[in-house]
Amino acid sequence: MLVGRPNSGKSTLLNNILKTKVSITSPKPQTTRFPIQAVYEDERGQIIFIDTPGMFAKSKDPLSRRINPQAQKEINKGVDVIIYLIDHTRDRDFEENKIFGLVRKLNCPKILTINKTDKKKPSYLPHYKFMEEEFDQVVYISALFHDNLNILVDYIFDYLPEREKIITEKLVTPVINLNSRQFIAEIIREKSYLLLRKELPYSLTTVVDSIMNRKNKTIYIQARIITSNKKYKSMIIGDGGRMIKEIGIAARKELETATNKKIFMNIKVESDPHWYQEYL
Repeated sequence: MLVGRPNSGKSTLLNNILKTKVSITSPKPQTTRFPIQAVYEDERGQIIFIDTPGMFAKSKDPLSRRINPQAQKEINKGVDVIIYLIDHTRDRDFEENKIFGLVRKLNCPKILTINKTDKKKPSYLPHYKFMEEEFDQVVYISALFHDNLNILVDYIFDYLPEREKIITEKLVTPVINLNSRQFIAEIIREKSYLLLRKELPYSLTTVVDSIMNRKNKTIYIQARIITSNKKYKSMIIGDGGRMIKEIGIAARKELETATNKKIFMNIKVESDPHWYQEYL
């Protein structure tokens, strides 16, 4: 299981170990909203990775209050190995101390993983040095540039118990707990974050209502972007529909590459101040 603060690089790490996208990424915190389960396999066996949402020290808004318990619930389920990801370019704070307190109580092998070694400054490595003695292994990586990911995988296999394969059927994708609609919705949400950037508060979600395979072997997708306030709706649509068109194009291109099929996508924008209750 991957745990750590928001934006520590958990999703990037998972995507690059698996060499395919299974978890969306963006500079915004709370990008991962629910645990993603994905399988890695080589001649040594299988690793079922669980990418958890970043844990917050305090849950001030409705979204955080729903996301935060999910990560803690996953930790308490019991796992074989914990990969605790640290971003050394950010100093320790109450949030980090809270996560460290949860991890140190777990009775399983733990790997302290120092991420973003490609960045030299700022660095707060001395502030994390004391943690090393409480972990079974320590590895320094750059998830973004794939540095030492093979070493991390080796350590994980060293500590995994020997048992029968959990996943026996051939999977279309490494993701084992998302259906097609959820995965497409996540891709649209990622492109929305990347294109809207700071123009829109972190208050939107995406829903795929239908996926239709047409006779000409194209795929037609009907989706919605739902925001919490009417005033943000026009920002997402953009002048003359420019922004929503860009979001659709970016999502469509990635999905066409993944499926090797022509895709048509129709995305509508809605406002609903209570979407957290229905879609999380």
